[in-house]
Amino acid sequence: MATGILRWLAPLCLVVCEAGSGAVLATAAHARSLPLVRDSEIETVVRMWADPLFAAAELDPETVRVLLVRDPALNAFVAGGRNLFLNTGLLMAAETPGQVMGVLAHETGHLAGGHLARTGEAMRTAEAAGLFATLAGIGLIAVGAATGAGDAGEAGGALIVGGQSAGMRTFLAYTRAQENAADHAALAYLDRVGRSARGLLEFLRTLEDQELLFVERQDPYVRSHPLTANRIAFIAEHIAASPWSDSPDSPEDVERLARIRAKLAGFLDRPRRVLRSVFPERDRSLAARYGRAVAYMRLPDLPRSLAEIDGLIAERPDDPWFAELKGQILFEHGRVREALPHYQRAVDLRPGDPQLRAGLGRVQVEAGDAALLPAAVANLEAARRSDRDDPVTWRTLAAAYHGLGEAGASALAAGEYALLVGRADDAVRHAGRAERHFSEGSAGWLQAQDIRNQAGHIRGLAAPG
Repeated sequence: MATGILRWLAPLCLVVCEAGSGAVLATAAHARSLPLVRDSEIETVVRMWADPLFAAAELDPETVRVLLVRDPALNAFVAGGRNLFLNTGLLMAAETPGQVMGVLAHETGHLAGGHLARTGEAMRTAEAAGLFATLAGIGLIAVGAATGAGDAGEAGGALIVGGQSAGMRTFLAYTRAQENAADHAALAYLDRVGRSARGLLEFLRTLEDQELLFVERQDPYVRSHPLTANRIAFIAEHIAASPWSDSPDSPEDVERLARIRAKLAGFLDRPRRVLRSVFPERDRSLAARYGRAVAYMRLPDLPRSLAEIDGLIAERPDDPWFAELKGQILFEHGRVREALPHYQRAVDLRPGDPQLRAGLGRVQVEAGDAALLPAAVANLEAARRSDRDDPVTWRTLAAAYHGLGEAGASALAAGEYALLVGRADDAVRHAGRAERHFSEGSAGWLQAQDIRNQAGHIRGLAAPG
């Protein structure tokens, strides 16, 4: 079982409608599995940058979820309500914190502008225009076939093609309008939080050349966020006038981004490549040592991994994520008991962090000591109260309750896990088990009914048609 850092939740079933860009890539009638990543440090830093922008847009940050997608392509989008998705590839490619903040500000513009809902309406309008022309064209083709009038058939075919083209032009025009509106909003939000828009301009300029590539070779951000010379010129004009344009990224933010990129490289890239060319031994920067600690863990080379992380902890003894990583290094090498105090140290440093609490709980369960199970349940319950959408927490909570002999609570946790990973039949089965352990009308019984109802919803979405 993975613990703590960069846990994969793949596939996690989400019903999404990707329209932050204007391009509807999925609809609410279809579930799309996204390989999501959970990491306490990365999410904390991204929220540190995103939450002020949400507030500047008069969005309650508590109502917006930011999710990381394990995907090397440059992309970011909003989907399924107030959900903002960032690809790991975008974070790894970003050269400055300002570039990440610029993308976050732009996507916030889509959220605040209600573009997700309006895109569906625009798509329906475009489809209606195309459908009308298609039906008219089919009618002409039928007339031509019945009368032998070849001109009518040719006109009908031309009408179908032209109508479809007109529908697409209608939709693309709406998409460009959305992008312009999101740019205007992003610049206002960046000014309100005292941040330069240079990062957004830099990011867009790195994508300019991609518009000349074949579609299949373009990063998704280019395809879904069409660039125009006017967009880039408008942002450049704003930078020339804004009092915040020369505000530099803080040294703290520069280090935070460097650590994010190092951690992602350590976990996602090939370990030997990381050690040979990304972070060679001669690079003694904090970020390089962080990335090497992860790469050595994955190689695996326990002594060198511990040497790197111990050096970092000696310099930053109060860093919770260094403590967490040491715990994971030991855990991944089967030294579960030795890992426990380091996970505990991470929680002591950040007691309100649900992922750190969940990580400690998982290690306590894996330790195989019944005496640790009550503490494990306490940590896992605290984690799920703050973050109900982590399937690994629910799965581990089911195991902890099972170990304590609490069959009803174990079944409920297993049902919640099954829902989150899209296994409707398993969820119903666990709900049935739970019902046998709770009296009708009790909190546990009602939770089992909720699981049943949500499982039915998932089945409905998965049904053909």
